Amino acid sequence: MDSLAETWVYLSASPLFHLTLTLVAFQAASWLFERGGRSPFLNPVLGAVLIVVAVLVLTGTDYGTYFQGAQFVHFLLGPATVALAVPLYRQWHRVRRSALAITVSLLCGSLTAILTAVAVTRLMGGSGALLASVAPKSVTAPVAMAIAEELGGLPSLTAVLVIVTGIFGAMFGPMLLNLLGIRDWQARGLAMGTASHGIGTARALQVNETAGAFSGLAMGLNAVATALLLPLLWALFVRFGLV
Repeated sequence: MDSLAETWVYLSASPLFHLTLTLVAFQAASWLFERGGRSPFLNPVLGAVLIVVAVLVLTGTDYGTYFQGAQFVHFLLGPATVALAVPLYRQWHRVRRSALAITVSLLCGSLTAILTAVAVTRLMGGSGALLASVAPKSVTAPVAMAIAEELGGLPSLTAVLVIVTGIFGAMFGPMLLNLLGIRDWQARGLAMGTASHGIGTARALQVNETAGAFSGLAMGLNAVATALLLPLLWALFVRFGLV
């Protein structure tokens, strides 16, 4: 038992252990996702998060220690995002033909995401800091956290809300689009990328390459649109005493 305890102390202090934990958790969640017939309720990201959190809680490991290993996966987010240009390039002829529709859709989607989040939080009595934290929830995490901090929100809370939004969109987005009778892959991809950023884009890529390409495009452009629109809207909210 002493030998086992010593081994655990050594492993828990090693960055490679937490890197391995992250990869194994995602692989296990992906296996379950496939075995479950690709059910949206078995989303691999959600499954991996639950497994990692359970291990960290049971072992009493703080986030800082875990991130020493997970930072290697975090680094790969950049190359993975850039790699979204590949399916986008393959669908570029469709993007050019739909430029006007894409622009209008993105502006409407960005405004809807901001206004509904602020309205619901405001009706529930949320403070100004909470409103600022919720408003950019549909944007990819680094951009959303920067916007929230600029508006006086809590970046850490925004990061959690972004992840929850992405997982929720990946789980229920396709079902909602089916219920609404939206079958066009371009429209479905734009909706997923605008509403649920990277996690929604990953889900769209699993289903259809065209949807994945348009989702990646929407994810990037929505980040730009929100970064430009939200500070202007926030100034209006402050002027009329809404925050």
